[in-house]
Amino acid sequence: MAEILPFRGYRYDERVVGAITDVVAPPYDRVYPDVQRACYERSPHNIVRIIKGIEEAGDDATANVYTRAAEFLGNWIEQGVLKRDAEPALYAYHQTYAFGGETLTRKGVIALGRLEPEKVHAHERTLRGPREDRLKLIRATEANFGHIFMLYADPTRTADAAVDRAIEGRSPTVAAKDADGNDHRIWAITDGETVATVQRALADKDLYIADGHHRYETAVNYLRECETAGWQPAAPESFDVRMMTLFNVEEPGMSIRPIHRLVHGVEAFDFTGFLQRAETQFVVDRYSSLCDLMKATGEGAASHTFGCATGAGFATLTLRSEIDPKTLMPSDRSEDYAQLDVSILHSAILDRLLGIDARALEEQTNVTYTVDAAAGLAKVESGDEQMLLVLNATSAGEVVRVADHGEKMPQKSTDFYPKLLTGLVLTVMEIDKRA
Repeated sequence: MAEILPFRGYRYDERVVGAITDVVAPPYDRVYPDVQRACYERSPHNIVRIIKGIEEAGDDATANVYTRAAEFLGNWIEQGVLKRDAEPALYAYHQTYAFGGETLTRKGVIALGRLEPEKVHAHERTLRGPREDRLKLIRATEANFGHIFMLYADPTRTADAAVDRAIEGRSPTVAAKDADGNDHRIWAITDGETVATVQRALADKDLYIADGHHRYETAVNYLRECETAGWQPAAPESFDVRMMTLFNVEEPGMSIRPIHRLVHGVEAFDFTGFLQRAETQFVVDRYSSLCDLMKATGEGAASHTFGCATGAGFATLTLRSEIDPKTLMPSDRSEDYAQLDVSILHSAILDRLLGIDARALEEQTNVTYTVDAAAGLAKVESGDEQMLLVLNATSAGEVVRVADHGEKMPQKSTDFYPKLLTGLVLTVMEIDKRA
């Protein structure tokens, strides 16, 4: 089910740009204003200028962040800042990082994946704004910069073993660090036998989007636009494929962080009243600090326990044992979906207790997201937010089970850590437009 292809990637020339660490960036959705400024300052060639440029006074339909992105890409290729690899390759990708007191390495492989949405399982709902933003960028640049983080399951680990053999004893082709100090390394693999082994090993595997739902939907939408226009792929690197990084869930090193919710704009919000209403379905316990709250919601906590933090105090909500989570969901939801903490939070707490429904979430009017509970509490204490809602991480197994039902979790249900760096390798499409 997974058709993957080697490709001739474009990579930064270190002789021109210096350290690769200075020109890479997090995925566009993690490029917050402070991150954006820092990336701009690190290098005039940082990839953030393309994936999420700074708006300028006077921007209009003819001159804007998207047209400038295309100009940067074209100029950097012309000037030799970005150079195309001579041979098609798969790229082994290793991320070595600290998590939960351990040092882990997550291993994957970067390839082009055929765009076949009916064969790819998505697990999160997407938002209109990011979809439109990414589509404008791909129209302007006709290129792929960020990765689609894909999962597949293969207990035999055939592809992983072949990739490990191919890079054993070799220095990485590219190495960089992210803002957290994690190591990111890629190796170009051009050996035909290895490439064929990986392709065969993945040919019958289902693919699951772990991260990059907006980028994948955008790629599919652009594919349809190109087909409607009568355009044809002119090379393996074109509009009918998308750069992906594929990770086997059977490999060690897979870490997922929870994404906490920050609530704002709820009229006449009162923490005491909120807790009183919650008691019909949840056991409510009070705490004196965020530290105590995090312990109460962490490892060993009762099932379906959520933390709440406001300027008025701290509390946990634990779903009462007599409450069947399925009764809190639409009737067509599966048992796997109903058992997710993020599903219960969205249905029973955001919607029923706070009046934040699916439309409000789509329009992003009442909820923002954070992986850092302490930073979230600071926003509550400053008055920027009304309440922090803490939940536990979704597991990779839960992602796969829900996707197998054809269901999509609420947006921002998972935070696979660390993120895949943008700028290690990219692709430029070749399109025959003689329609």
